[in-house]
Amino acid sequence: MRRLALLLLFAFTLPALAQRNLTVDDFAQIKDVGDPHLSPDGNWVLYTVRQPDLTEDKGRTHVWMAKYDGTEQVQVTSGKDSESSPRWSPDGKWISFLSSRGTDDEITQLWLLDRRGGEGVKATEFKGDIDEYEWSPDGSRIAFVVQDPDPQQPSDPKKTKPVIVVSRFQFKQDRVGYLTTRRQHLHLFDVATRKSEQLTTGNFDEALPAWSPAGRQIAFTSKRTEDPDRSNNYDVFVIDAKGGATARQLTTYRGADSPPDWSSAPAWSPDGKWIAYLQGGAPELIYYGVHHLAIIPSAGGEPRILNAKQDRDVTSHRWSRDGRYLYFISEDDGAEIVQRMPAAGGDLETIAGGRRTVLDYDIGVDDRIVLLSTDATHPAEVMRVDGKAITSQNADFLKQVRLSAYDETKFKSKDGTEVHGFAVRPPNFEMGKKYPAVLRIHGGPVMQFSNRFLFEWQLLAANGYLVLAANPRGSSGRGQDWSRAIWADWGNKDAQDVLAAVDDAVRRNLADPARLGVGGWSYGGILTNQVIVQDQRFKAATSGASIANVLAGYGTDQYIVEYELELGKPWEHPDIYTKLSAPFLHADRIKTPTLILCGDKDFNVPLLNSEQLYQALRSIGTPTELVIYPGQYHGISKPSYVKDRYERYLAWYGKYLK
Repeated sequence: MRRLALLLLFAFTLPALAQRNLTVDDFAQIKDVGDPHLSPDGNWVLYTVRQPDLTEDKGRTHVWMAKYDGTEQVQVTSGKDSESSPRWSPDGKWISFLSSRGTDDEITQLWLLDRRGGEGVKATEFKGDIDEYEWSPDGSRIAFVVQDPDPQQPSDPKKTKPVIVVSRFQFKQDRVGYLTTRRQHLHLFDVATRKSEQLTTGNFDEALPAWSPAGRQIAFTSKRTEDPDRSNNYDVFVIDAKGGATARQLTTYRGADSPPDWSSAPAWSPDGKWIAYLQGGAPELIYYGVHHLAIIPSAGGEPRILNAKQDRDVTSHRWSRDGRYLYFISEDDGAEIVQRMPAAGGDLETIAGGRRTVLDYDIGVDDRIVLLSTDATHPAEVMRVDGKAITSQNADFLKQVRLSAYDETKFKSKDGTEVHGFAVRPPNFEMGKKYPAVLRIHGGPVMQFSNRFLFEWQLLAANGYLVLAANPRGSSGRGQDWSRAIWADWGNKDAQDVLAAVDDAVRRNLADPARLGVGGWSYGGILTNQVIVQDQRFKAATSGASIANVLAGYGTDQYIVEYELELGKPWEHPDIYTKLSAPFLHADRIKTPTLILCGDKDFNVPLLNSEQLYQALRSIGTPTELVIYPGQYHGISKPSYVKDRYERYLAWYGKYLK
């Protein structure tokens, strides 16, 4: 592999005058920067800033812009409503964004703001939410992905809602609710006349629209199989940008091609001859398969995988302005970096590497690149690829607090496999002193902990804990075989791997073996349950949005396709479901005091799974509490509840580890 350059590990340095340790309240000070977009002339960057508002008890996102040279930052939107998805019009005269501001029905619409000044103006009046949009190259039209109107929402709020009728194979989705015949389709919008027309129809969903360079066609992704609910077989389609047009299927791979949850839209080459997209692994591998970068002739033909030898997931692909290269973000063993490859084939080149996490990036005029980058001690900010900071939203906060760097660790699991992870020491760490340690486990399971700012880790460290984390087998970042090692075998090799992180810290006299805690959210909670049913040395556990009885998951959450592909049908493979349900069926082995938490609207890992574990532990007398967050989905978002969860973590670990 040839490396073009390793352009900085990270541009930021720790503040010289850190004054105090982190507290729970500090979570509301952190500004979450995201979604950077270079202006057409390359001189400005649009981006969003999200921050909790404890007074209103809601998170609020606004649009900002900053000069490319980092000399000026300007807030574009303000007020009590949030805005998202800011974009420049192709001529740079307009700033567009999505918001439900000023609407009684809280339906997300498109707003336009004259860059020269003035107030934003609502441009659309759709009956359903806009999910995504894309300007045409000449700026005259906009392609939208719009949800069908909600049939469960009566025009008069005082009227009784209609009954919910379910007839689909997959009938639940977190944050959406019960899935009916409601779909999302492409619409075309004329900017001058403010009129729109629906471009696609049918019993399927469209996503990720992308205009051709000439503005005559739109590429998008969709599942258009006989029963779209029974597979993840997304394909890339192309349709003429005019009413009455018929979509043409471009890819025919039996697995996933650029599905919406990878957030990587099909990308046209500058000459319009090629479309780049992401091709998933073998469909039977579901999320364990590595997805690669592919290109296909826009007129139709055979696809070509560019990075077939790269055993890593890639996302966010973009063409260089001259069409010679394709850029993308690569996951790689605890880091996420920007790389590129020649479109004609050739060597990988690292454009922005180092031990950090690049969350997003954009390419502008003259292949000018901006990055949304973070590391252990710095929340994400926008920066140039040469290392110069463009935004400094969190600079004042970082001057106030003392943070901990991450130690990257390597250790051997029970079977001799080398596992990689992290250790975060308290800010006032003293050599020779053993600390209470908390093992944190990531969700997924196919994701990774990386070098990025994690408030939870910093908060635990600031309160005197040694924080331990691992990327066990099942994680991403180390190739397909590493991810697939836990196939239908949850809580075996991955449990051994995370326990090895604790063994390593104890062996190095960092962790006090008598004061060990563990916890995680989603699959992190699932693996926590597996760990505490196998190992009684932990004195405290927190299990968030988890499941202990896998049989109870089938048909009650959103993963029916994944259940049947990986575990099979329960009546055909009861042995697998029984094995994976050890934390429930052998709950009498759990001696660790366990705090159980979940949102009551979670359709990802529903509350009933947490309730079952809680009831089992109460039955056998193991100390436990069940915390239910009203109105919350799989991710807890209401600021007061986010704060409450941090406080409960500290109180629970403090009660049993200190």
